Amino acid sequence: MEGRSLGRYDRYILSQLVVLFGFFSLVLISVYWINEAVDLFDSLVADGQNLRVFLEFTALTLPQIMMMVLPVAGLVATLYIFNRLIGESELVVLQTAGLSAARLLRPVLIFGLLLGLLVGVLGNFLAPAARGQFIDRSADVQADLTGRFLREGQFIHPAPGLSVYVREITEQGEFRDLFLQDRVDPATETTYTAPRALLLEASSGPQLVMFDGLAQTYDVTTGRLTTVLFDAFIYDLGALIADQNAARTELRALPTGVLIGADAELAATLGLSLAQMRFVGHDRIARGLFVIFPPLIAAACLMLGGFSRFGVWPQILLAVVLIIPLQMVWNAAEASAIRNVDLQLLAYAQPLLAASLAGGLTLLAMARKRKRRDRTRPGAEVA
Repeated sequence: MEGRSLGRYDRYILSQLVVLFGFFSLVLISVYWINEAVDLFDSLVADGQNLRVFLEFTALTLPQIMMMVLPVAGLVATLYIFNRLIGESELVVLQTAGLSAARLLRPVLIFGLLLGLLVGVLGNFLAPAARGQFIDRSADVQADLTGRFLREGQFIHPAPGLSVYVREITEQGEFRDLFLQDRVDPATETTYTAPRALLLEASSGPQLVMFDGLAQTYDVTTGRLTTVLFDAFIYDLGALIADQNAARTELRALPTGVLIGADAELAATLGLSLAQMRFVGHDRIARGLFVIFPPLIAAACLMLGGFSRFGVWPQILLAVVLIIPLQMVWNAAEASAIRNVDLQLLAYAQPLLAASLAGGLTLLAMARKRKRRDRTRPGAEVA
């Protein structure tokens, strides 16, 4: 009978945690996703890409967003559930029935393990793969000059420092009344105008060929303006694309195994710091371990106090105050490890401290429960 009752308690708490975790996750992911989508809209749709590309890019950002918000959602869900259990005296009834603090925290531990597994899969597999796909698709979009130039009657910015306006594009693909302003070099500003232009593909990359036009170059240093008339002028767009796609290697896109097993030669080839590569690799594993414990810390803090008509806000504040320094520990570990490759295992300092804190709070909650029971039932044997 007891085992069956305890099983019902586990299922009850876990179901409540999962439902609220899903709700808070959905809210937080929506907020972050909308913010990310606005930035992507400016750089994609406003740059000539269609809605399908926009949706693809926003979907590729979801794993990284989930990694950020899921631990927060798990913490908030735990605080909410145990606050309600205390407020409705359910926790008091369960403790009176003989359940220890450790026993009451068991479903929270199970929830934390599931959360850690989810974050671990996201951080070590899905997020790097999505980031790599994001970088590859970004390169494709940068190279898609047709999609970026073929927009009539609008000023577009296909590359930093470059502004283009085309009044009309004929069915044959010829540009009519082209305006192009080149401010890639901060020292000069060159404006090209031409009644006709063509976008051609050459061996060195795409070329914009302008006919019967005018080029005005302003030297920012001297203040001198030079005007040149031309019958035909070729503007090299291939070099512009190469510059934008040159540095495509990004830590977030590399597999965890590559980061942890990196050596000096690989780091030099990729143009990355060896110490940072190894720390990021270990940190992905450590992050999945760390998220197990904030829900336990929060629940244990709420169990430290007894029932009060003033609520459990002091215990909630205590939980937050205890978790914030753990992030400071991670910041200090990162600052040290990225400067010294021998300190890469500092990535695990945060989850180790969080586990110790959760265990200590659980023991303290158990001790306080025994003291309260001794005071209310003097002379009775402790079960």
